Amino acid sequence: MSKNKAPKRPPMKKGVLGRVLRMLFKDYAPQMIAVVICIFFTSLGSTISGPFMNILINHISTGVESGWDSVKASIFATIAVMCAIYLVGIAASFIYNRLMAIVTQGFLNKVRTRLFSGMQRLPLRYFDSTHHGDIMSHYTNDTDTLRELVSRCIPQLINSALILLLLVGNMLYLSLWLTLVICLGVIVMVIVTRKIGGNSAKYFIKQQRSMGKTEGFIEEMMNGQKVIKVFCHEKQSTEDFDRINEQLCEDATKAHRFANILMPIMGNIGNLLYVLVAITGGALILMGGVKNISLSGQVFGIAVVVPFINMARQFTMNVSQVSQQLNSIVMAMAGAGRIFELMDEQPEVDDGYVTLVNAKMVDGKLTECEERTHIWAWKHPHSADGTVTYTKLEGNVTIDSMDFGYTPEKLVLHDVTLYANSGQKVAFVGATGAGKTTITNLINRFYDIDDGKIRYDGININKIKKADLRRSLGIVLQDTNLFTGTVLENIRYGKLDATDEECIEAAKLANAHDFITRLPEGYNTMLTSNGANLSQGQRQLISIARSAVADPPVMILDEATSSIDTRTEALVQRGMDALMKGRTVFVIAHRLSTVRNSDVIMVLENGRIIERGNHEKLIAEKGKYYQLYTGAFELE
Repeated sequence: MSKNKAPKRPPMKKGVLGRVLRMLFKDYAPQMIAVVICIFFTSLGSTISGPFMNILINHISTGVESGWDSVKASIFATIAVMCAIYLVGIAASFIYNRLMAIVTQGFLNKVRTRLFSGMQRLPLRYFDSTHHGDIMSHYTNDTDTLRELVSRCIPQLINSALILLLLVGNMLYLSLWLTLVICLGVIVMVIVTRKIGGNSAKYFIKQQRSMGKTEGFIEEMMNGQKVIKVFCHEKQSTEDFDRINEQLCEDATKAHRFANILMPIMGNIGNLLYVLVAITGGALILMGGVKNISLSGQVFGIAVVVPFINMARQFTMNVSQVSQQLNSIVMAMAGAGRIFELMDEQPEVDDGYVTLVNAKMVDGKLTECEERTHIWAWKHPHSADGTVTYTKLEGNVTIDSMDFGYTPEKLVLHDVTLYANSGQKVAFVGATGAGKTTITNLINRFYDIDDGKIRYDGININKIKKADLRRSLGIVLQDTNLFTGTVLENIRYGKLDATDEECIEAAKLANAHDFITRLPEGYNTMLTSNGANLSQGQRQLISIARSAVADPPVMILDEATSSIDTRTEALVQRGMDALMKGRTVFVIAHRLSTVRNSDVIMVLENGRIIERGNHEKLIAEKGKYYQLYTGAFELE
């Protein structure tokens, strides 16, 4: 099986809530323990009415029979204790809500950080196969549902669980028989919740996925808005959006339809249960002969049934409130599940052990040193004997019998073999889809090959750590990517420790210095929205300067001048010639005039190298390159 087979997206995992709770208590254990304690006191304040009502009724009954003087102190003491517990509950509620606000924002901050740092370790294949809008949805919609889960749903679940436990304890204290009636009602509620809630969960998961697709489509349309306008594609775009949006509407409707019918059903079951408890309690009082089994040892009477009826109402209302929150809980679980899917994506595998280090010559031998020497070497440890060898970074690239396919079913490169010695300029020409850019992606190890070998200075690139491999390569793409920041910061992106002088020299080398100095604030001009305030040619010049400041021994130029006008191209070409001097250079170009001075020109067709040689040799052979150059055959 090909090792390039796209990894399957992990399925939605069970135990999402448990995982969220483990993360919460791992990162915020003291705060969460304090929250649970505060919720306990809040729950206690919500459930004391039943037992205290039983006590008050008994005191009143005693007062009626024996006189009020004997129970006044007890009644006031009971009321005072109730007030104290209520006040503690109010204070605890205030404290835990404040704590949860702090915990929630801190937790989301860590989740976003883990998401982003994990995303930086994902292979390029993931971003090639996933809509960027869908990825953004993890940081917006899914994170928002996770906020809802942590800030409201989890405290609600803890509060409800504690209230139910306390109520069950209070009810067992008053009457076992009436508690059994409540249990029968609870069984019915659980069955209904599982049936309706399960359908709701299924569609909430679909809703979150549909929302991600919708945002992905919107992001794509926003980026291509100019193309849509030019080709009058507004109507078709609207129709496509309507279709995707309709699917989102359908999934959301089904999800909320099941969620919204749950509350009325649970409320009616609670009302029936309330009536059933009242009827059962009244019947047991009237029957008189049925023994009340309870922890309190009280016989059936008003002091038992009235508080129990109130607790039954509170019990069913609490269960109904949980069911009412079920749609939020399920949606939050769906969003949290999608977040964990991204977190669980397999990071890019890097099994290399050869690293790039600063080196110097000592007694005719390369050795590693800490200071910058402008001499780089591959540090190659050998596990067999524990020795370390150093190979000077020259920029010799060899590809031997390489096969590659993005999927196992279809190879896009077949038996590719080439040699690029240090300082040589190697050009790839051919129709779109011939495999030119794919070869350069494989040299960077954005993908791993299926068969064959790629060697860099005689070292198999699979043995080289990817970060060190890519640090030794410079690349200028057809599509420029500038980041929010100054011009100087964008140039320094190629080498983060570069000085201002080095960045300016790189700009001069790329012939970008003149136009930069004419900007409003020169090198300190702020760029936003991918350099929207610059022309395409200017953006490309900055991109070239960014690669120049890195000063790599190998350069990859992927259609670097295709978006530049003829006048600017002449300026860029002079800068590129200076940049390429002494370096191994791989050039991909549709303009054959830019590759005439290449040492070797590779003509690709359907993933195979069909011709190779310099310009004069290929013209003399009058093959495919000759047809391309003379216009007898045009690149598509």
